[in-house]
Formats: sequence, C-alpha cells, structure tokens
Amino acid sequence: MMDDPLLTKYSVIMVDEAHERSISTDIVLGLLKKIQKRRPELRLIISSATIEAKSMSNFFLSSKRRQALEGEELRPGLEPAILSVEGRGFNVQIHYVEDPVRDYVQAAVSTVLLINDKEPPGDILVFLTGQDDIDAAIKLLTEEARSNGKNSSGLIILPLYSGLTRAEQDLIFSPTPKGKRKVVISTNIAETSLTLEGIVYVVDSGFSKQRFYNPISDIENLVVAPISKASARQRAGRAGRLRPGKCYRLYTEEYFLNEMSMQGIPEIQRSNLVSCVIQLKALGIDNILGFDWPASPSPESMIRALEVLYSLGVLDDDAKLTSPVGFQVAEIPLEPMIAKMILSSNELGCSDEIITIAAVLSIQSIWFSARGAQKELDEAKLRFAAAEGDHVTFLNIYKGFLQSGKSSKWCHKNFINYHAMKKVMEIRELLRRIALRLGIVLKSCETDMQLVRKAVTAGFFANACRLEAYSHGGMYKTIRGSQEVYIHPSSVLFRVNPKCVIYHSLVSTDRQYMRNVISIDPSWLTEVAPHFYQQQRHNPTIH
Repeated sequence: MMDDPLLTKYSVIMVDEAHERSISTDIVLGLLKKIQKRRPELRLIISSATIEAKSMSNFFLSSKRRQALEGEELRPGLEPAILSVEGRGFNVQIHYVEDPVRDYVQAAVSTVLLINDKEPPGDILVFLTGQDDIDAAIKLLTEEARSNGKNSSGLIILPLYSGLTRAEQDLIFSPTPKGKRKVVISTNIAETSLTLEGIVYVVDSGFSKQRFYNPISDIENLVVAPISKASARQRAGRAGRLRPGKCYRLYTEEYFLNEMSMQGIPEIQRSNLVSCVIQLKALGIDNILGFDWPASPSPESMIRALEVLYSLGVLDDDAKLTSPVGFQVAEIPLEPMIAKMILSSNELGCSDEIITIAAVLSIQSIWFSARGAQKELDEAKLRFAAAEGDHVTFLNIYKGFLQSGKSSKWCHKNFINYHAMKKVMEIRELLRRIALRLGIVLKSCETDMQLVRKAVTAGFFANACRLEAYSHGGMYKTIRGSQEVYIHPSSVLFRVNPKCVIYHSLVSTDRQYMRNVISIDPSWLTEVAPHFYQQQRHNPTIH
C-alpha cells in the first residue's frame, strides 16, 4: 500500500477471519473503506464464521449514505450484501450447568472425568485461561486418575499453550493410540488457530486471558475475562469437525442468552497504539484522530501514542513524520522504541549487538516454561547472566547458540526454546537487511557493553526508574509518573536492584513488574533525551 495507496492492481479484496478484530484487521477495514470512497468499483468480501454481519455492513454503508446526503445517488447494488454459506460441520449438543460454578478449574476436571466415565470413545478439548490454570488442571487430573485406578488409566493428558517444545506439540497432533483417550487442556489458541483431529467433546470454562492496556499508567494487564458468544460458538465448533460431538459449558444457559456479550472487545480498544499510529502515518494518514475505525480507540490511547512518538523524535510539532528519523523508524517493522534503539546504535558503534537484542525483544520469550523445574531454569539463566542486565544476557545466549552450531540439544540442556532461537535468527537477518538499506553500518562494540546500554537508553529513555532510598523490598519509582514498580522475578537483575534501570515493558499482576531490565547511569538520560529530561541537582527529572 506504500507504493499503490489505492490498490489499483486489484479489483476484488477478501478479508478473512474478520471476527478476530485484531489491530491489523481493523486498520485494513478502515483503509479499505477509505479506498472504496475513491474507487467505488472495488469489490470487498469480508468473511467470518461468527461475525456480526449487520454491524459490519453498517460500517461500510455509512460512507455510502454520506455520499448520498452530499448529493451522490446511492446506486442499487452498492448496498453491502449479507450472504450466509452453511458449513458442513456435524451437529454439536450443548450442555450447560444448572448453577454457576465457583471453581472452573475443578469443574473442568470433574467434567472430563464424567465424560471419560459415561461417554463413548473420543478425545476431549478443555478451554482454560493460561498456563497456571492448565498446570493446576493437569495436576488434579493426574491425581484423580491415580486414585480412580483402571477407569482413568486410559487418559493421555496434554497441555497446549505458547512456548511448548516441538516434542510436546507433536504429542498433541499425533493420533490417539487404540484404547486411549486424549485430553488436551488449552488456552484460546485452539479456538481458531489450529484444528485438532479426533476431538469429540469440548469443555468450555467460559473465560480467557486478554491483554488490556491502560494509557494513563502505561501498563498492560493480562486479565482473566469472560468470553463472548462468538468465542463460545467457536469453541463448541471444535467438537463437530469429524463427527457429531458434545460441548459442556461451565456456565448457565441463562447467562449465555442474557448476559454474555455478542462479540469480544476489539484489540484496538485495549492495546498500546504506538505501532498502529506510526503505520498509519507511514501510509499517509495524517488525521489519525479522524480515521474511520470499525470501533473507535480511546482518545487517551491515541494521545499517549502521539506523545511517545513525539518524544522519540518520530513526529514533529505538526504530528507529521520527521525526516529522516521518522521515516526510518516507520520502515523498521518493530515497535518504535526498538527501532529508535537500532538507529542510535549506528552512531554509538554497536549495531551488530543491538539488532540481536532487538530480535530477542520482538518475540515473547526465548526460555522454556519450567513446569516442575524452576530451580533448573534459574540455574540455566545464571550460566548466561550478565551484571548489566537482561539485554546483555540475551547477547550471551545468542553467542552460546552460535558456538553450539545452533544445536537443539544445547538449547534443551539450557532450557532455551530452540524454535524461538530460530525465529530470533530469522528476525535478525531481516533487521540486518533493513539496516543495510537504511545505511546503518553493522559494527560490533566487542566487549564495551556501556555502548549497548547507551543505545538501549536512547530508545527506552521514557522507561527509566530509580530505586527508592531505604527500600528493602526492591521498590523502584518511574522517573516519569513516580509509579511504584518492581523488577520481575524472571529478570537476571531480580534481587540485584541497581540504582537506576530501564525496562522494556511493564506487566501487572499482584504488583507492577518491569520485564527485560538493564542497568544504566542516570546521567545518560539527559545526554540522549535532553528534550525529555532536565538536569536538576545531578538527577534527571521529567521536562
């Protein structure tokens, strides 16, 4: 779209899985609506199994009605048509609980045992919220299977969530041995992303974990929230792929009919919009606040995104992309703070190290989840731990991975996700090519990690925190906003507590935790971001 904003090479465009309402989907829908105003002959097909067709039709119809009000005749046939195509899925019987359940994990376990005891052969798919719930359910099921003896001995209990090893994934997709019953306990990843053969029974807890971003505190929370009717239908549909199935919903029918929302909250309304705004700016959409969204994001999220981009020097006083920094940041397909870090590394002479760090930061985690092996995982981290913090630790891991010949055995031994490291390699290669295109000379700083820390500071200066004096619990306060935050237990700096640190992201559980933390010299803040900080009694403060 950068080269051909009106998509003149295409006469028909199809958007699939539109019900998922990701940020990317909503941006595409808004752009297509804008293009169709200029190209009325462009045909759009928006498809989904569970979409609210009428509201989507009204979204595209609104611009045509506006044209009619402005004197243009609304021609017959231009009104969006709603087509329903029946699938070939098998019938799925829906069962509800009579009364609300107090503990959905225990209820899910009891339902699995009931299915195993009463129902004919067929695998079971259980939907829970996250790894903690899944691990708890597996433990309960394993204990029940032991105590029940023969009745439950045929159960093969498997987890399904992001971060599993390839071997664990292969077990999920492998055929169920004769006389056995597979029980896959999953997050909502199994709703639409993949199809599991042999599933006949679904147990739906009615909950999922969703990310919610607070633009005021700049904190992203992972919240257990009720699912929507659209998700409930997707989950039930997993049971009717190969033969008639059954879905056991751990909530009442009255709740489903009268209280459950039709659709989930679109991602655009619960996310950090910094990357989204720069995408639109790069496409020439200057009036971001006036952009036509299928569901409008909050003004607070938009303003926070514009503030961040302005502080990074990506936007000027007129909220347009700066040259060259703004356009260069827009070309790097990572969050703008990481992109600014890469650009700064060119001047500091540590671009080789920084693109490695950027690649690692762009994936969820390079570590395996340590079910029952937390001590071994902690020991593995210590083997690579750098005093400077997590970012330099990532460099040590990457170096070790290369020295091992990119060995999967080495990864397994060190609790590192081999497939995550392969992804890091791919992203790093992509960043290397982009860097060369932008005129960034790849140069190593060898062992001078101060240059690496300065480059990180140049991108993430707004995320600086200072250790509170006389704090025995490791409490920090953000220099911007004075929020109480703590180093996450997964960080190599956990309990080390340097005086001043910068974090990559904040997550909220029982406390506000900093993830991916590096120690810095506070004087660097005024050096790399004088517009953002001012020197006052030898300590940087917000400008």
